[in-house]
Amino acid sequence: MKKILALIFATLMIVSMFAGCQEEERGMLKEEGKLIMSTNAAFPPYEMTDDSGNFIGIDVEIAQAIADKLGLELEIQDMGFTAALEAAQNGKTDMVMAGVSVTDERKKVMCFSDSYATGIQVVIVKEGSDVTMDNLGEKKIGTQMGTTGYLYASDTPENGGYGEDSVTAYENGMTAVKALLNGQVDCVIIDSAPAQEYVAANEGLTILEGSWVEEQYAIGFAKDNTELRDKVNEALAELIEDGTVQSIIDKYIKAE
Repeated sequence: MKKILALIFATLMIVSMFAGCQEEERGMLKEEGKLIMSTNAAFPPYEMTDDSGNFIGIDVEIAQAIADKLGLELEIQDMGFTAALEAAQNGKTDMVMAGVSVTDERKKVMCFSDSYATGIQVVIVKEGSDVTMDNLGEKKIGTQMGTTGYLYASDTPENGGYGEDSVTAYENGMTAVKALLNGQVDCVIIDSAPAQEYVAANEGLTILEGSWVEEQYAIGFAKDNTELRDKVNEALAELIEDGTVQSIIDKYIKAE
């Protein structure tokens, strides 16, 4: 009887361990067979929608190439920028790609892939404006909510910022640009690629010469989901090595 009980117990332990392994494997992804990405599709040319409502852009195509490498179906969930970060951080999505810059603060609550692009932040002003890189602290600055542009600009002067009273955060870059056009702010700090898109689409705007900040873009994951991060990194490395990533970037950002 004891031998039978011991055999039953051992069998249950093996089944339990196997089920645990299966659960751990499934736990790498929110939904089996899918790679769910949160984004803010109002950041051209990295993520946006076309006239038919389809998601397009640098991040979208890189994410699709990664999903293809991993044999997964890509699902994109569009939301506000801060919400997109929090969705990946809290495991509501598998990852976030939204022109996300890696910062020490974000690394405390998320883990990140290797960098796949360099983000250069610039300053948009009205043509003929007296705003310069040197007098930004005296002006009203518009930024996109939750971005490093907002975080850096609203920081204290001791830390290189201009203080919260000098900065207004908007839901997205286009809203910030509209505020500039309407005279509600004197300038907008935003990444170079979308800045060029906004200036091209809105007469009377220009970009100040020089970069305000340079950063590295990466893919964000929940802090403990290093297994998925590592698999994505492997796929990303191959896509960088074979030139896929650069070709996607070149498709959307033309060399001057």
